[in-house]
Amino acid sequence: MKLAGKVALVTGGSRGIGRSIVTALAKEGAKVAFTYNSNEEAANNLVKELELDQRVAVAFKADAADGARAQQVVDEVVEKLGSLDILVNNAGIIKDGLLAAMSEENWCAVINTNLNSVYHYCHAAIRPMMSARKGRIVNISSVAANFGNPGQTNYAATKGGIEGFTRCLAKEVGRRGITVNAVAPGFIVTDMTEAIRNAAGAEIEKQIAMRRLGEPQDISNAVTFLSLDESSYITGHVITVDGGLTLGSGL
Repeated sequence: MKLAGKVALVTGGSRGIGRSIVTALAKEGAKVAFTYNSNEEAANNLVKELELDQRVAVAFKADAADGARAQQVVDEVVEKLGSLDILVNNAGIIKDGLLAAMSEENWCAVINTNLNSVYHYCHAAIRPMMSARKGRIVNISSVAANFGNPGQTNYAATKGGIEGFTRCLAKEVGRRGITVNAVAPGFIVTDMTEAIRNAAGAEIEKQIAMRRLGEPQDISNAVTFLSLDESSYITGHVITVDGGLTLGSGL
């Protein structure tokens, strides 16, 4: 219960990696608020599950790309739960396609949801954290930022942007006791990666040093660590959690 007394906000927290992060932070004792965009049933089920485990969880319906709504969510979290100590920017979508055929709509949708949301929620959260002179911000990036995947110019651009954003913000707020880090997952078993996994089949695992795909809890473990007091001297870093994927081909 190392996060007892802390309040966390996770964007895109109803499914996949986000759901695992919400659950992990709650199990460490944090009061957890999370946003979801459309799947109200999944959000309500997660709240009920955590409440049965005697945890505090609150769900907010919010489009991650909506800056005004981001401010509302942060204000309500502080009002209802008393503070905001941890922010995890996890919300993200993919709309893959080769650039030559990519519509401006699909380009902008990914930029707005994946990258602009990080600005919106950090911009809203940073003031209460600065006033408290403490805080943890963890942004979810991807190995796609450096590894590169054909058909993901929009997605990779957002993740590369998140990593640069993370380093700059860490320098801006470090003196206020706020750490800003990112976690870059590799191939993780989620609904969002299903199409890629189905297309590549067993070939994906051959590229990974550990010869297995990652699970959502592999990411939530890293996020939890970066949220603890024990990580208070780590800031401006991107922690890659990919089982050795980006090491290159193994034997």
